[in-house]
Amino acid sequence: MNKKIEKALNAQIIKELSSSQFYLAMASWAECNGLSGTAKFMYQHADEERFHMLKLVKFINERGGKAIIPATEQPPVEFKNLEKIFELLLEHELEVTESINNIVDICLKEKDYTTHNFIQWYVAEQLEEEALARTILDKIRLIGGDKGGMYMFDRDLENSAINGVPAAGAAPAN
Repeated sequence: MNKKIEKALNAQIIKELSSSQFYLAMASWAECNGLSGTAKFMYQHADEERFHMLKLVKFINERGGKAIIPATEQPPVEFKNLEKIFELLLEHELEVTESINNIVDICLKEKDYTTHNFIQWYVAEQLEEEALARTILDKIRLIGGDKGGMYMFDRDLENSAINGVPAAGAAPAN
C-alpha cells in the first residue's frame, strides 16, 4: 500500500473513532437529560461511526498496509442544549468531509484508483451525514423553545432509531 495513502487512511481511522466517541458522549448527555429519543439516535450513530472505522481498518490491512488503532481524546461531557449538540455535530461532520476529500485528492495524485473507488462510499456517506445534521438542526430551530414541539421531536427521533429508519429523510445506514 502506498505510504501516503496508508498514513491518510490511518488518520481517518482516528477521525471515525473520535466521531463514534463524540456521538456516544452526546447520547449519554441526552439520556441523562430525559431525551431518550435523541439518546437512541446518538447511540445508533455512534455504532455507525465505529463501523466506518472498522471498514477502514480492514481495508488497510487487506491492501498490505498496517491499520493503527488509536487512543482518542475525551469528548465533551456537558452540552448547553439540544440545538448546540446538533450545531457541534454538523461542524464535526464538515471536518470529517474535509478529511475524506483530502484522501480523495491524495488518491488521485498517487494514482491509487482502488483506494479512490473504496473511499467513494465515504464521500456519499458524508453527504448523507451533513444533510441529516442540517435537517435536524433546522427542525430544532423551527421548534424553538416550545416544549411540546421538543417532546414530539425527541419521540420522532426515538421511533426512527428503534425502527432503524433514518431520521429526517436520510438514507439507511450501511
